[in-house]
Amino acid sequence: MKVVFLLFDSLNRKALSCYGGPLKTPNFDRLAARSVIFDNHYTGSLPCMPARRDHHTGRYNFFHSAWGPLEPFDNSYARLLREKSDTYCHLVTDHFHYFEDGGLCYHTTFNTWVNIRGQEYDPWKPTLNADIETLKQKYDPRHYDFSGGKRGNHKLQHVVNREAMQDEAEFPLPRCFDAAFEFLDAARGIDNWMLQLECFDPHEPFHVPERFEREFDTGYNGLILDWPHYARVAETDEEIAHIRAKYAGLVAMCDDYLGRLLDRFDEENLWSDTVLIATTDHGYLLSEHDWWAKTKMPQYQEISHIPLMIAHPDMDRHTGIRRSALTSAIDILPTLAELFGVDCPCEAKGQSLLPLLEEDKKGHEIVLSGIFGGPLLITDGKYAFHYRPQWLDSTNLYEYRLLPMHMRGPFSVQELRHMELVEPFDFTKNIPVLRIKARDDAKRVPFHDGDGFEDTDTRLFDLSADPKEEHPFRDPVIEARLIAGAVQTMKHHDAPAEVFERFELSVDETVGKIDA
Repeated sequence: MKVVFLLFDSLNRKALSCYGGPLKTPNFDRLAARSVIFDNHYTGSLPCMPARRDHHTGRYNFFHSAWGPLEPFDNSYARLLREKSDTYCHLVTDHFHYFEDGGLCYHTTFNTWVNIRGQEYDPWKPTLNADIETLKQKYDPRHYDFSGGKRGNHKLQHVVNREAMQDEAEFPLPRCFDAAFEFLDAARGIDNWMLQLECFDPHEPFHVPERFEREFDTGYNGLILDWPHYARVAETDEEIAHIRAKYAGLVAMCDDYLGRLLDRFDEENLWSDTVLIATTDHGYLLSEHDWWAKTKMPQYQEISHIPLMIAHPDMDRHTGIRRSALTSAIDILPTLAELFGVDCPCEAKGQSLLPLLEEDKKGHEIVLSGIFGGPLLITDGKYAFHYRPQWLDSTNLYEYRLLPMHMRGPFSVQELRHMELVEPFDFTKNIPVLRIKARDDAKRVPFHDGDGFEDTDTRLFDLSADPKEEHPFRDPVIEARLIAGAVQTMKHHDAPAEVFERFELSVDETVGKIDA
């Protein structure tokens, strides 16, 4: 078995023409024509590293902790495949969060890995000699605040990185694909491997080579404005159009380089013996619902409802077929396990997607999406229920860790001072864990920037009649069914008792079977 797992970051499903989007993405269309297309696939834990932990472990992690490393008790598909089927696992990525404190232990589950430098605020190029006054004449201060000086200024770090990328070939995305092709050259004629090609694009900031930017030119001639804050829209209509065009340029770039991978599949007939899986970690709001980005606001469909396509050599008769089954990011580990003939770990709660390639069978009854401490999205694919907890701060909120790391740095002394060792959960392999009281001043998403959750209320949307989620309503019968499904899922994931209390649910509640 050979697998290429292609993972983009912040790829909005509706940006792709094969999902009905307005952009022309011919190479995603090419892949769709070779694939089974999943129409009801959802992210689980958000944002970046929590989503990847869901992939690796096959379970939602946002009940127990925020952004953080793979824990010593966690399963990982890469380690599982290496140890149980002697599969060679190789990672090519420009996702620099793997190499921060909060990304520990992910890339080292692979046999080998390539770290492509320079994305976003990757601490790559020295900033000490940056000419800030000159840069202020080029970059809009609303998106680029250099007032923090030259040390530890993330916006300045990005600008210095991007100033080092003048030619398209120097951008991280082309270098990712070059490194992937180098692996495919080395693996030619060899069986039993998995290549994870992981691209940070089209994640913000929307820095794109000139030929793609020119394709979507809106006539904007102001200062560089391409890194929206995770906040309410405050830009003018002209500026909004420009920012959206910059994102479109990055999607076009992703499409272009995807085409080069598909060319390789055509030239070497990899379609005959190699599975190609393409998806993303989560989507991105581009001014819809009057918001940019993700994390602070509810998990609207633009964020939670994500693309997934799987091309399998044994499924030629089903290429271009769409599946309506409800699926989740936690299904990645079980799928990879079955592809390589490995038993799925009992701790994983996802389902293999391979049976759905053959037939549009029923998937999950409901799936959940959320961020640690925040509101919950409960969906059955027909309705989206945004469920607000009784607290949106750190009241009665605890993290369960053995590796207490935030995105950038360890937990503070204040956070660790009152931690305690508590009994294992059913997924910790009989290992006790640290119980750490969450704090409002902790450096976790979205509190790490001094913010919190906003625009949060309990709302129900009919996704068939109202796919843009513009007309909320309430229905106690539908809500009771979805809540019952959420309770069942929380129990299945051994969620802490205080999580049930946050949502005013009973852990001992008897839950009946969810209606089809």
